[in-house]
Amino acid sequence: MTDRPRRPAAFSLSPDAPEKEPRRPAAFEDAVTLTPDAEDPFIETTAGLPDLVPPVATPRPRRLTLGRIATGALGLLVSLAVGLWVDALIRDLFSRNDWLGYLALAAAAVAVLALLGLVVRELSGLRGLAAVQDLKRDIADAAASPSPAVGRAIVARLVHLLAARPQTARGRARLAETEGEIIDAAQLVDLAERELMAPLDREARALILGAAKRVSIVTAVSPRALVDLGYVIFESSRLVRAMAELYGGHPGKIGMLRLMRDVIAHLAVTGSIAMGDSLVQQVLGHGLASKLSARLGEGVINGLMTARIGIAAMDLCRPMPFRALKRPGIGDFIGDLAPGSAAGRRDEA
Repeated sequence: MTDRPRRPAAFSLSPDAPEKEPRRPAAFEDAVTLTPDAEDPFIETTAGLPDLVPPVATPRPRRLTLGRIATGALGLLVSLAVGLWVDALIRDLFSRNDWLGYLALAAAAVAVLALLGLVVRELSGLRGLAAVQDLKRDIADAAASPSPAVGRAIVARLVHLLAARPQTARGRARLAETEGEIIDAAQLVDLAERELMAPLDREARALILGAAKRVSIVTAVSPRALVDLGYVIFESSRLVRAMAELYGGHPGKIGMLRLMRDVIAHLAVTGSIAMGDSLVQQVLGHGLASKLSARLGEGVINGLMTARIGIAAMDLCRPMPFRALKRPGIGDFIGDLAPGSAAGRRDEA
């Protein structure tokens, strides 16, 4: 049995059927709610990402602990043991032959003098780091003082600290021209920051960006995770030292360990070590993160992490708090590490 196609037919409307009135336009202001761009999950934005504006890094408080007491006591015992061993060695060499005893005595004297030189250098480096922190605190107090003399005194200390930096020559000359002028302490501190810190901050940004790019490239092409970790540690330590020397500090071995400990403690407290794929995908956007290879994505993450370490080191080594100048953030380096990212396009616009 086959279905036959139905033939077309015409249907006439009844003339008695009521005609519908056309619908009038209506306003929907009360029924529509506009979502701000910052709250819209489908619109790419980095304004609400806290990791792009890291908190200011501060040095850890120094206090006497049981661990430090135990370390000092053990160090004293080891020093006494070494001294007794050297004394016994020199006496034994004198008993064998006089010239052997005098040779050992001279070698011990040279070793003691070299050790004293190392101790003086380390103490000088630690004192320099402490002086930078004291100057930073005094500058913050002087900016709140109404006395111009306080501002002059603190700026003179800052100029003395940075006198060896050729980048600050123009700024020091500009500040010297204002010696006879009456300027409030806060305005003088802001002027000193713009004149002295601006060239150093530009060089610091270049150091951070260079280290972040090198880490990003090396970790993207390295075949082993152990190589990535080793290179990140090497580049971070070199960046921290360069940052300290840029701002007038000359830390020794112990000073470097203290700076690295403060940076790592800051990153651990602020949760920066957990920064991963979620942040990168929000920052890069437009599906770029999904198009990148896994190794290239890891390189970008490691580069951003290195930039975060550099910003923390900048906070710790800079002799002035950020007042008149803008403090850098992670967003200032994303456009250079990932030129196709949304943040980079916004910066270029």
